[in-house]
Amino acid sequence: MNSPEAPLASPAEPPSGTNGECLHPRLQAVVEAGRYHGIELDPSEFRGTQSGTPSPSELSLWARNAGMWARAVRIRWRHLLRFQDTGPAVLLFMDGSAGLLTGADPAQNVVYLRDPFAASTSPPVAFDELRVSEVWRGDAVLLRANRSQFDLDAPFNLRWLFDLVMTERRAMRDTALASFTISILTIFPPFLVMATINRVLQFHSISTLVLISALLATVVLYETMLGYARRLIVAVLGARLDTKINLYIFNRVLRLPLDYFERHPAGETMHRIGQVGRVREFLTGTLMATLLDLITLAVLLPFLFYLNALLGAIVLGGAVAIALIILTYLGPMKASFGRVISAEVWKSAALTETVFGIKTVKVLALEPQRRAVWDERVAEAGKARLDFARLSNWPQTLVNPIERLMVLGTVLIGAYIAISEPTGYMVGVLFAFFMLAGRVAQPLVGLARLMENLQEVRCAIAEAGSVLNRQPELDPASGGLRPRYGGEIVFDNVSFTYAGTKTPALDRVSFAVPAGSMLGLVGRSGSGKSTLTRLLQGINRDYTGFIKIDGADLRETNLRHLRRSLGVVLQDNFLFRGTIRDNIIAGRPGLTLSDAVRAARLAGAEEFIERMPNGYETHIEEGSPNLSGGQRQRLAIARALIHDPRILILDEATSALDPESEAVVSSNLLRIARGRTMVLVSHRLSFLTDCDQIIVMDGGKLIDMAPHEVLLDRCDIYRHLWTQQNTPMRERGAAIAVLPRLAEAD
Repeated sequence: MNSPEAPLASPAEPPSGTNGECLHPRLQAVVEAGRYHGIELDPSEFRGTQSGTPSPSELSLWARNAGMWARAVRIRWRHLLRFQDTGPAVLLFMDGSAGLLTGADPAQNVVYLRDPFAASTSPPVAFDELRVSEVWRGDAVLLRANRSQFDLDAPFNLRWLFDLVMTERRAMRDTALASFTISILTIFPPFLVMATINRVLQFHSISTLVLISALLATVVLYETMLGYARRLIVAVLGARLDTKINLYIFNRVLRLPLDYFERHPAGETMHRIGQVGRVREFLTGTLMATLLDLITLAVLLPFLFYLNALLGAIVLGGAVAIALIILTYLGPMKASFGRVISAEVWKSAALTETVFGIKTVKVLALEPQRRAVWDERVAEAGKARLDFARLSNWPQTLVNPIERLMVLGTVLIGAYIAISEPTGYMVGVLFAFFMLAGRVAQPLVGLARLMENLQEVRCAIAEAGSVLNRQPELDPASGGLRPRYGGEIVFDNVSFTYAGTKTPALDRVSFAVPAGSMLGLVGRSGSGKSTLTRLLQGINRDYTGFIKIDGADLRETNLRHLRRSLGVVLQDNFLFRGTIRDNIIAGRPGLTLSDAVRAARLAGAEEFIERMPNGYETHIEEGSPNLSGGQRQRLAIARALIHDPRILILDEATSALDPESEAVVSSNLLRIARGRTMVLVSHRLSFLTDCDQIIVMDGGKLIDMAPHEVLLDRCDIYRHLWTQQNTPMRERGAAIAVLPRLAEAD
């Protein structure tokens, strides 16, 4: 069948995307494939080079970060003919464009392609191999909804860990096969030794000795090779499990709501999450080794009873007795270990708090007080560990004589049986039994100890789960609307109360701000100013009423999209390790130095950056010791402006600025506000005089909303705040001095 003369997609002048932006054809193709599977990908989250041609690996990574299964592959025409009912695949053409493979017809040797910018109702076009081969060399991205058993959203518990281990069935199968083969090979040396004693020594047969030696050498060689292979597979399996656990943990921590971190000390959170290390070691160490030893046990234990039923029963009975002792102590040890974990949590919290606040400790000479707190926490943790050690010492004490009996008892009874045996055959049997018993006793004891370790791991899982299993803040990456914002903000009868309090932080607040306006927020401390901006950022969503941006309800909006559309500058901003340029473009790593320079110039940071030793490549250490507070704040403003947000929130952003920095920011304020909505929270009313509207808050209520001059005339609270800040100090002092005389006159 000849293909129709329909052109394939071209990167030249692509049509607009859904948000009115011109997307690269490859990005648009992946977006369309994601929509087919019910997942809405955000082009702003693509971490490749925005201006260049996205590579297959970058497209695949973007889709995986959005929660899809994706793989960049290189395939041939015959593979395309198998895509009949699989959903769309993305074909990457040589000219940098892309097409959507929507189906195939092997009978007619054609595939069906659709332009990613075409309407969803447009029918695909059939192409034959010759036409496709002119523009395509095999690069493709395969996508589908993630159906893996390894679920990043599942709660952290033993069931999740079991499902995680089961994702590595193939490696576990290979490891089990190697262990089973090694166990079989383990049987041969004891029986060969038995044959050596019973045959060679009795009949002085050199030829039999040579044959047995050759067999032993062969067995040892194969056992060595299989042992190497098994250890390598276990190492790879452990690394894969460790990687998946770490990815899961970091994903869950990032999705925790901000108010969790505000209510819990960082040290407590870090210590509880650190318990996952104990779980990881158990999975890849103790558990794996014990399971492999159980395979050896299953193979060798029957041979013990075959050699001598009485001695085999002694070994098995000792192992059962050990297991019963450990099971008896599991309950008390669980409670005791829980107290250890609690004490360690508070010790870690004290250490982390001291390290984070070391500047305050040094400035206020708080070393004795912090040392006293640390000493108390260390004493409590030491006492808890000592109590746990004393309790756990008892099962070890009771188990030790049983372990000795398993070894020495079999030797003594075996010697008695050998003496009583009229023939010398029993001597070889004893040697074989002791060799096998040494390999069997260890797994039996290890299995009993596994139950003890399992109890500790359960406590560790509970501790880590107390953090990781909290309700996450974000919905899946595909959830929620992703509107293109203009900047109109509407609060409609919004009320909000923080957890654990009864007084509303916001009480029936209603107002509307047109796009492109400057809105000021003033009020006494605790009046609800910062709470209003928190709700606008989606930090808290359990409010009543409605908050809308350009008509889109915030509750129905994708949180990640919302926050990437906002620019936020706080009173105290954190800068990451790295260069100044990296910190400015942190939210958009694909941007260039010229973009960073433009944002820095707008924020008034360009002049001090150029005086730095390495300019924009100057390295910032932890805590930004080489930057002043004003410089850090201006970098934070540049970082908020880098993606040209339609809404910019400055929450007390100027309170930490020195006069010079404040003058620079104030002079640039109107330039920064051009074309965007700005929400300014500040105690300094002089910073808000240019705002189109100023909201006065008090006790969580909106008292008034008007421009500066109007508020001075009609709002008592605003006029009082303005008078306080603009009265000269000597006049204020004189007024204060008059107060006692007025009181006496009364």
